[in-house]
Amino acid sequence: MTPFEAARMIAAPAQSTTEIKTWAAEMAAVAGSRDRECFLRIYDHFMPRLCRYLGGLGAADGVAEDLAQEVLLKLWNRADLYDPARSSLGTWLYRVARNMHIDRVRREHIWVHAHEVVEQAAEEADGGGSPAERHTEHVRLKQRLDELSATQARLIRMSYFEAKTHGEIATELHMPLGTVKSHIRRAFLQLQSLMGESR
Repeated sequence: MTPFEAARMIAAPAQSTTEIKTWAAEMAAVAGSRDRECFLRIYDHFMPRLCRYLGGLGAADGVAEDLAQEVLLKLWNRADLYDPARSSLGTWLYRVARNMHIDRVRREHIWVHAHEVVEQAAEEADGGGSPAERHTEHVRLKQRLDELSATQARLIRMSYFEAKTHGEIATELHMPLGTVKSHIRRAFLQLQSLMGESR
């Protein structure tokens, strides 16, 4: 049995016709009138199930929770995309979760490589080589940071040089956690490109 099949067995038990109709009505209320009570019932029911499902696909606990939150945020923002005639709500959510998990795994290779480039540049700026070489690397890294947008540069400094977690940055800057993560990821990728061009 593959991890995906195991995850389906854990997270997606068969739903009765009554349950399917109930969730379809809840989704209609979210899509039509942004009904928060309906959304919270969906959230409370599916959040732990999505976490278990994503864990079955191999996501670490924290990653599974983040992805599940993103799935349910997408539900809130795009509830009108759900068509009860095509699938049950559970099937729809697990499909969205699986796609987000696959996208994250595909990005992970790029993200890790970008982070390694920045880490190497910072190490070269802070130590190694002669004082003149360290100064040159420090200046080069500072110049590349200055080429980022003000927001990107600030997030990179806070995340890497100040060793703050994404959650701490989100709290300090009053930004949604998902926005912080996506901005930092894009900033690292851009910085990787800039550092590569300067070599």
